[in-house]
Amino acid sequence: MHIFAFLLLVALWPAMATAQPATQPASAAAAPAGSAPPTLDTVLVTGEQPGPGLWKVTRRDSDHVLWILGTQAPLPKTISWRADEVEKVIASSQEVLTDAQAELKVGFFRAVFLLPAALGAKKNADGKTLKDLLPPDLYARWLPLKQRYLGRDDGVERLRPILAANELYGKAIGKSGMTNKNALWPAIEKIAKKHKVPIREIDVEIPVDDARKAIDDFKSTAGQLDIDCLATTIARLETDLDAMRARANAWAVGDLAKLKSLPYPDQRNVCLDALAANANLREKLADAKRRIQGEWLDAAETALWNNASTLALLPIADIAGADGRLAAMRAKGYVIEEPQ
Repeated sequence: MHIFAFLLLVALWPAMATAQPATQPASAAAAPAGSAPPTLDTVLVTGEQPGPGLWKVTRRDSDHVLWILGTQAPLPKTISWRADEVEKVIASSQEVLTDAQAELKVGFFRAVFLLPAALGAKKNADGKTLKDLLPPDLYARWLPLKQRYLGRDDGVERLRPILAANELYGKAIGKSGMTNKNALWPAIEKIAKKHKVPIREIDVEIPVDDARKAIDDFKSTAGQLDIDCLATTIARLETDLDAMRARANAWAVGDLAKLKSLPYPDQRNVCLDALAANANLREKLADAKRRIQGEWLDAAETALWNNASTLALLPIADIAGADGRLAAMRAKGYVIEEPQ
């Protein structure tokens, strides 16, 4: 990922807009030092799967409908999505709304000119390694996870802890039979084109007017919160991988009750705290989150007024969250019906 994307997005994978519950401190979930990587018992489903049903949003004074498909990440690599229900909805709709995404705007020539500085911002100061920075007990927990999921990649030892956390988490998901890639969107896009239904992509542009200042801001966040991000990521991989697979299976087979009943620990809030240690980044992050929520809600309300039927996408965690976008629509008086 480009270093400028790290400045605002690295701690927010897979989607910046997803509202997540707070996670416990890393120490609360810590495994014994030097313990073996987790053993996975849940077998991932394979083959064609239906996914969950659709949420239905209506206005009390209208028969216009906003259908919402709840997305989930990670999902099993080995499934294909049976999109029959969604195809019927798209075929009778006037628009498809994507989830809102943040997009950094950095001038190309400025980015190229600053590339050495950007690459330098990825590494720890003074040539230090993770072994130099992490407490011994935390480093002892890092090593077996690194060996299992990153192998002989010694370059990761020189990365900032927040970036090492990103590398470790991504590889662990892949080697556990799951993927964070949006496996649904290619099918939705193909169906929309087939039925000539326009797609409205909601992109929130985040300008980076001073690229060098952004790099300096990112460098300034190095410290204990940076280490806390890696510690919380390690704790999640030690304790939650099997539950991740269970959540992935529940989405695939459409078991909404199981999906909602499973705990959802998440390291992103702690990693966000690391970036938010810098006032400039904190302001940009808060502004981006507000704009993502606001622009998606504006698009959804406009669709409900103008279209008889619309299909929209939202992460399951956002749908279920008490402060998510579906909760915001409910607070405005829209009628929300869960899938049966």
